[in-house]
Amino acid sequence: MKRTPLHDLHLELGAKMVPFAGYEMPVHYPSGIIAEHLNVRTQAGLFDVSHMGQITVTGENAPEWLETLLPTDIIGLKEGA
Repeated sequence: MKRTPLHDLHLELGAKMVPFAGYEMPVHYPSGIIAEHLNVRTQAGLFDVSHMGQITVTGENAPEWLETLLPTDIIGLKEGA
C-alpha cells in the first residue's frame, strides 16, 4: 500500500486510515465530520491530492511547456524537490 507525503501527519492527528486507489488514505478524524466541515468553512482546509495521478513529461522544452499549464515556477525547482 502506498503512502502520501502527508501520511504521518494524518496518523498524528488520529485519522482512521483506509485503502483507496492503492494508497492508505484518511477517511475521518476523531473530532468528527461536522467539526471537520466547520473548520474548513471557518479556518482553512488542506486536501492531499498526491494520490490522484502522476505524469512524466519529457523533452527539450518540457519545463517551459509545464510553466504554461501550472501556477508554479517549474524552471526554478531544484531536482528532486
